[in-house]
Amino acid sequence: MRIAALVQARMGSTRLPGKVLKDIDGKSVLWHVVDRLRRAKLLDQVIIATTTDPKDEAIQTFCRHENIDFFRGSEEDVLDRYYRAANHFKIDQIVRITSDCPLIDPEIVDQVIQKHLASKADYSSNTLERTFPRGLDTEICTYQALTRASKEVKDRAEREHVTLYFYRHPELFQLASVEAEGIFRRPDIRICVDTLEDLELIRRIYRELKNRSMNCQDIVALLTSKSELLQINAQVKQKAV
Repeated sequence: MRIAALVQARMGSTRLPGKVLKDIDGKSVLWHVVDRLRRAKLLDQVIIATTTDPKDEAIQTFCRHENIDFFRGSEEDVLDRYYRAANHFKIDQIVRITSDCPLIDPEIVDQVIQKHLASKADYSSNTLERTFPRGLDTEICTYQALTRASKEVKDRAEREHVTLYFYRHPELFQLASVEAEGIFRRPDIRICVDTLEDLELIRRIYRELKNRSMNCQDIVALLTSKSELLQINAQVKQKAV
């Protein structure tokens, strides 16, 4: 059984264009995402799923320079991009990660994969009930479930947001949820990158902790002890699906 992370990435962000290649601690946002995912013990491979749009040549160049596997597909039909990438790389269990999560925690990724495999679910995530900080989002689905969605989904939003069909239709799929406990249960914390304010907070976290191997516990402890840091992006509103 092959388990791989597909990281969807493009240069055309509406609120912060080119954000995936913005600098954090001397490396790009996307570099940090891949670096941290490669530490997950249950992942066999990390792949960037970008688009065929010419502006995303920059992502392809980055991947080749950093020796990262990549796949290019539809910009708007992200579900089709994921399905074709899964076919191309012969992936049995597809872990969906977005490229705006440079603090993704490999231990939490492994936790979601473990729950998914143990429960024999079609789709599992730590976002069905949002309890973790935003920016640690991890989803996984079977190849069979992804194939079914790719064939059945007609709704534009469900094709743009790869996993939306699964949790909109729990009568069709077996779902499993992973929820945070104790110190990790901080859904009020936002550590993803969608705006300049988000980017500044992430940069501050790296400067404060001086450790590229920091985990969720380290980050939550920092933001609890220095709560003024949370004010940097406190006014940012999450985009609705």
